[in-house]
Amino acid sequence: MNTGVSELWAKVQSMVNDFIVLLPNLVLALVVFAIFFFVARAIKRVVRDLTRDRRNARNLGLVLGRLAQGATILTGLFISLSIVIPSLKAGDLVQLLGISGVAIGFAFRDILQNFLSGILILLTEPFEIDDQIVFKNFEGTVESIQTRATTIRTYDGRRIVIPNSELFTNSVTVNTAFEHRRLQYDIGIGYGDDIDEAKRSILEAMRETDGVLEQPAPDAIVMELAGSSVNIRARWWIKPPRRAETLELQDRVLTAIKNKLTANGIDLPFPTQQILFHDQTEETDGDRARQREGWPVGQGNAPKPRSIGGSLRALAEARTHQNGKE
Repeated sequence: MNTGVSELWAKVQSMVNDFIVLLPNLVLALVVFAIFFFVARAIKRVVRDLTRDRRNARNLGLVLGRLAQGATILTGLFISLSIVIPSLKAGDLVQLLGISGVAIGFAFRDILQNFLSGILILLTEPFEIDDQIVFKNFEGTVESIQTRATTIRTYDGRRIVIPNSELFTNSVTVNTAFEHRRLQYDIGIGYGDDIDEAKRSILEAMRETDGVLEQPAPDAIVMELAGSSVNIRARWWIKPPRRAETLELQDRVLTAIKNKLTANGIDLPFPTQQILFHDQTEETDGDRARQREGWPVGQGNAPKPRSIGGSLRALAEARTHQNGKE
C-alpha cells in the first residue's frame, strides 16, 4: 500500500516539476498568441477602413480583412505551439491540420458550405451592402454580408438572416443594380373611348409628373382587349430605383393619369358581367336552335328576351305540374 502511494506521489511530483519547467514557455506562448490575435484584429480594421468609402471595394475589403485576420491568427498559433512544444515541426502541424480539416469538413458541412458561398458572394459581388434585393418571399435592404449569412432589413422593419448557400444557388432580384428602373401599370378604358386620345392623355400626365425621366421616354401601349375594358400599359423610368422613391412616384403618376383621363372625358370602367338564365323546361328554351345567345343580327324571328321573374315562374309551374303527375 505504501509502495503504491509512493509511486503515485512520485508521478505527481514529476508532473508538477515538468509543468514548472514548461510554465515560462507556456506564458511566453500565450503572450505571443495574444499579440498575434490583437495584430490580426488591427489588420482587419485597417483593411476595412481603407475600403469603407469605396462602394465597389467594400465587399472585397471584408474578404481580405477576414482572410488576413485568419492567416495572422493561424501563424500566431503555430509559433505559440512551437514555443510550448519545441519538437513540433511544420510538417507535423500541416498533417494535423489536414486530418482535422477533413474531420471538421464532414462534421460541419453546412457551415463550410455557407462560408465558401459567402466568400464567393463577397468576391463576385452579385449585390452589395445597401442594395435592395428580392429573394423568394423576402424583400429588403442588405445590411451586412458575412461569411456565413447575409442580413437584410425588410421595408416594414424586420431583420431576415439568409444563409449564403441559399443566396448563391438561387435566383436573387437586385432592384438597385442599375441607376434607372422602369415601372408600369395597366389602365383600362371603355370600348367606346378613343384609344389615341387616351394614350395622349396618359403620356401627357406622365411627362408632367416630377421625377419621371425624359430619357428613356415614357410610353403607353395597348396590351389587352379585356372583357370590360381596353387595357393600356403605362411605362415610365425613374432614378434612383429605391423602394421609397418608387412608391412615392407611382402614387403621383397614377393620380395624374386618373385626373387627366377624367378631365378629357375618358371612361374608366369597372368589370361587368352578363348572366343569361335558361330553365330548359319551356319549348323555346329547350330548342337549342332558338336560344338567344349568339343569334345572328338582323333576323326578325329571334326569340324575345324574357324577364328573370318570368323564367322563374315558368320553372315553378313546371315543377308543380310534374309533382301533380307523381
